Amino acid sequence: MTTEELKKRLKVFALRIIKLSESLPNNITGKTLGSQIIRSGTSPGANYRSACLGKSDKDFLNKLKMVEEELDETLYWLELIVESGLIKEDLLKDLMIENHELLKIIVSSITTMKKKLNSDKSNQ
Repeated sequence: MTTEELKKRLKVFALRIIKLSESLPNNITGKTLGSQIIRSGTSPGANYRSACLGKSDKDFLNKLKMVEEELDETLYWLELIVESGLIKEDLLKDLMIENHELLKIIVSSITTMKKKLNSDKSNQ
C-alpha cells in the first residue's frame, strides 16, 4: 500500500467515525462517547500525514506510534459503544474490522522503521 493510499484510507475511516458519532443517542453517554471517538478516530489520519512530513526517521517513528495509540483507543471506544448497547455490533463490524486492519498496517510500519533505525545504528 502506498503512502497516498493509506492517507486516503485513514481519511475515509475518519469520515466513517464522524458519521458514527452523529448517529449516537443524544444523551450523556452518547455525547461523551461521541466526543471521545471523534477525537481518537479522526486524529490517526492527521498524525499519519504529519508523520509523512517527518524531519527524520526517528520523528516518523514517533508519529507512527501516535497513530497506533489513537487507533487502539478508537477500538476501545467502538467496543464500549457496542458493549453498552448504544449500537448493535453487526452495524459496527465493518468499521471495527477496518480499525484492526489499519492498526496492523501501522504496527507493521513501526516494526519496519525500528529495524531500519537499528540497522542504521549498527552500520555507524
